[in-house]
Amino acid sequence: MKVLVTDRLSAEGLRIFEETAGIEVVYLPGAERSELLKQLADAEALVVRAGTQVDEDLFAAAPKLRVVGRAGIGVENIDLAAANRKGVVVMNTPFGSATTSAEHAIAMLMTLARNIPAADRAVKGGRWAADGLTGVEISGKTLGVIGAGKIGRLVIERAAALKMRVLVYDPYLAGDVVGQLGGEQVDFETLLARSDFLTLHVPLNSETFQLIDEEALTRVRPGCRIINCAQGGLIDEAALARAVEDGRVAGAALDVFAKEPPADSNPLVRMDRVVCSPHIRSLSLDAQINIAVQVAHQVVDFLTRGIIVNALNVPSVSAELLPLIRPYLNLAERLGAFMSQLFSKGINKVTVEYAGDVTDFPTAPMTMALLKGLMAPRLGKTVNYVNAPHLVRDRGLPVVEVRNQSAEGYSNLIRLTVESESRCGSVAGALFNKSDMRIVRIDDYQLEAVPSGHLLVVHNSDRPGVIGFLGQMLAEADINIARLNLSRRTRPGGEAVSLITVDSPIPETVLERLRAHDCFLSAVQVSLPADESE
Repeated sequence: MKVLVTDRLSAEGLRIFEETAGIEVVYLPGAERSELLKQLADAEALVVRAGTQVDEDLFAAAPKLRVVGRAGIGVENIDLAAANRKGVVVMNTPFGSATTSAEHAIAMLMTLARNIPAADRAVKGGRWAADGLTGVEISGKTLGVIGAGKIGRLVIERAAALKMRVLVYDPYLAGDVVGQLGGEQVDFETLLARSDFLTLHVPLNSETFQLIDEEALTRVRPGCRIINCAQGGLIDEAALARAVEDGRVAGAALDVFAKEPPADSNPLVRMDRVVCSPHIRSLSLDAQINIAVQVAHQVVDFLTRGIIVNALNVPSVSAELLPLIRPYLNLAERLGAFMSQLFSKGINKVTVEYAGDVTDFPTAPMTMALLKGLMAPRLGKTVNYVNAPHLVRDRGLPVVEVRNQSAEGYSNLIRLTVESESRCGSVAGALFNKSDMRIVRIDDYQLEAVPSGHLLVVHNSDRPGVIGFLGQMLAEADINIARLNLSRRTRPGGEAVSLITVDSPIPETVLERLRAHDCFLSAVQVSLPADESE
């Protein structure tokens, strides 16, 4: 079995391939694209870092390819949709560099506090003077941490050991998790107002894009110092430059930028009070060895034993079982994404019920897929089958699995119920003909809808003219209705649910007009992946 390695990998990782019977490793870091395509003709595994673009053309040139191993976390260079179409498993190494990344954030914090880059430049420039180099202690200072995932938690632990007071803003944490870590959970406004240092550890998505913008920077504590070793785009860089220049922010330390490498016109890279590093948060000898060894073991286990570990496009199951349960995985993930968007915040309990034929299979991978769907709309593209259960557990969110024999008239049924402090809701789905997905219940309303594309979920009064008014409003916004599913409780004149599939996203102004009408109790837009079978 041929393993092609196209980016640099440590000797420890290569040695695992070389010492495994039946595996031939071909190591071609930096090779021309034409040579890579040629070598892929008989390769069963491909191992890459960030330097190789694994796109549609590459998959087309690799008829025998079964697995792609990404040494590292990011998969921006891998076309996951193309991998799914070819049935190729894509794995990464999510935990090999967490400690290194957290330590880099702490190093940037300390470097910023003591003006070390400026002192280094002074000495090397022949000036032995401390003018302008007075720093601050970090002991006793308040560190504001935005995001308490794997890396954020490691930062919290290290900051507490350095005798810092730690404030945490993470709206998706449940219970007293932050208190157990040694921090204090606060809202965003409080965190900005009280933090001497501010560090970001969240993914980049629609909610976090330019989270630290001009307005936020006007509310930070005067003299605050800001560290970003997470994602470019979390900070409005032009606004940050102005805040540093006018003294509202004492300094910044940045390992990531919205555009990398940053343009010469970016003022932050020229400011003395801004420390910059070239996206090296995970670049340590220890992390690189850990990542190489981890990806090598994962690829070997897959090729020799059919074991799937840390896969991004399928749960960790055997290669033999995967084709049988893939339709259920797809349904479960869509149910999770559907309910996540109906309950935008505040979930504090998750219950998953499996009934009928689906109980013939192990349900743990399905729950994993469901949790991926549940967390992805909240935390962005970084959520995958590997880290979704960890993200849920880290946030103190209990997950209960229930098995039933009765599937309420269907051959199989998966029901997801979520609870918050003020409400409870559920959605149930079933497979017809082993692959045709349907949403069959929302709460206690029975319907039949395809969980795909742009959906509008409306709770409304069950009275004449409501659907006509809804259709008129969508028509005025040039929104075409593709499917319409209606359901009401047993008696007329009560409440009803409408689930409408439309051809394009609905503008927020249209949704606000719907919500303002006395016929509509709620109107929520849900976006799900297109069904490739359609």
